[in-house]
Amino acid sequence: MTITLIRNAELVVGWDAAAKSHSYMPDTDLAFQGGTITFLGRGYEGQADTVIDGRGLMVMPGLVNIHSHPSSEPLNKGFLDEIGSPGLYNSSLYEFMPIFRADAEAVPHCVRVALSELLLSGVTTLADLSMAHPGWLDLLAEAGMRVCVAPMFRSARWFTKNGHVVEYEWDEKAGEKAMEEALRLIERAEQHECGRLFGMVVPAQIDTCSAGLLKDSFAEAKARGLSWQIHAAQSVVEFHEITRRHGMTPIGWLDAMGLLDERTIIGHGIFLDDHPSTRWHTETDLKRLAETGTTVAHCPTVFARRGIAMKDLGRYMRAGVNMGIGTDTYPHNMLDEMRLAAHIARTQAGHPRTLRTTDLFNAATIGGAKALGRDDIGRLAVGCKADFSLVDITHPMIRPAYDPIRSLIYSAGDRALKALYVDGNKVVEDGEVLTMDYRQAAEHLHEAQKRIVSRVPQQDWAHRSAEKIAPPTFHWS
Repeated sequence: MTITLIRNAELVVGWDAAAKSHSYMPDTDLAFQGGTITFLGRGYEGQADTVIDGRGLMVMPGLVNIHSHPSSEPLNKGFLDEIGSPGLYNSSLYEFMPIFRADAEAVPHCVRVALSELLLSGVTTLADLSMAHPGWLDLLAEAGMRVCVAPMFRSARWFTKNGHVVEYEWDEKAGEKAMEEALRLIERAEQHECGRLFGMVVPAQIDTCSAGLLKDSFAEAKARGLSWQIHAAQSVVEFHEITRRHGMTPIGWLDAMGLLDERTIIGHGIFLDDHPSTRWHTETDLKRLAETGTTVAHCPTVFARRGIAMKDLGRYMRAGVNMGIGTDTYPHNMLDEMRLAAHIARTQAGHPRTLRTTDLFNAATIGGAKALGRDDIGRLAVGCKADFSLVDITHPMIRPAYDPIRSLIYSAGDRALKALYVDGNKVVEDGEVLTMDYRQAAEHLHEAQKRIVSRVPQQDWAHRSAEKIAPPTFHWS
């Protein structure tokens, strides 16, 4: 196996094992072989088959995205940006998302667009929460990314007939069968020849899964050594539905069933018992999350569009909750998501001290890695995976570079990302994805959206057109 050396990088965001934190390491060499880092420090004297001049570059650990829906979300671009159901606390989950779903022809284009955007923003590991679709594993392997395959299953589907009441159609046997199929798919993923796929058990939403399905799926995750993720505390509608059914909050009900632990991930986790929109007679949810070691996957963009926000990211972290970052929606740009996460946390807290960039970067790297049960990603150290970005810290949007990570997140974003490596293989160079045709996929998706828009009146309970539901910014003359 060939050895690649990045010689004399101007800066490496390396892992300081003694301090248990990332550290700025100037004038540093990094060598990797066979997808694994073999040297990190100064004065490398070993063999090197390929040498990369590190001058002007910052080597940064690959970002870990623990919550995303690549097979559907890219199609919603331009449609779901400004709409939410007034009668359902401004959520778009129940009334609008079901009528604007990608068809089988559009799904591969959705995936290629989402994964391309993620790669271009420095993501090397992704949790893909999707319904199973043909060719899924090979499509993920094509991207060159490290992917946690997370096929969703559930006992019921939700729907609304009037825009203010959510109903559920239950089929528990179908949910059990779907879980069995998901587990078989995870086994196939872990055996895939690319060697970069692993699995996660994902009952889709707390309000669409029976108690039996939740407990059985959790037991399967435990037995297989996998993480377990569920959408919970993600809407006011769901909060009220669970308290009505069980007399407990969503987090409280999960805890009562013994489903919160260090390999549990709560997708969103916004509406706790002390959130202003869902005040309950207890104030224990945050403490439950912290004490059980549960992770919350924080995805601010999709909620900010509807005037909804977590109260707040910094508060959760100070309470001891392990936090990860996800790009639940388009654009699948992790650096943008991180920037918004910081700004919303500070506005919700009412001051800038609730969250440091250190906390934010940790959530997007080691926090996500911990949630996935990995200590070989999200950090740069000997023995870890060679998953990293090369950032141009001479880029004018990073200069002046008093603090390069801050300048990257808050100013330059993906424009300063020069290259991305996953498992030691280069997958992005100078703003171009090397593994997939991003532009072609985007063009195909543009045509697919026209097709889906034409079907909206047949899918909508009120038979409205797409233009009626989401009026364009300006009228077409």
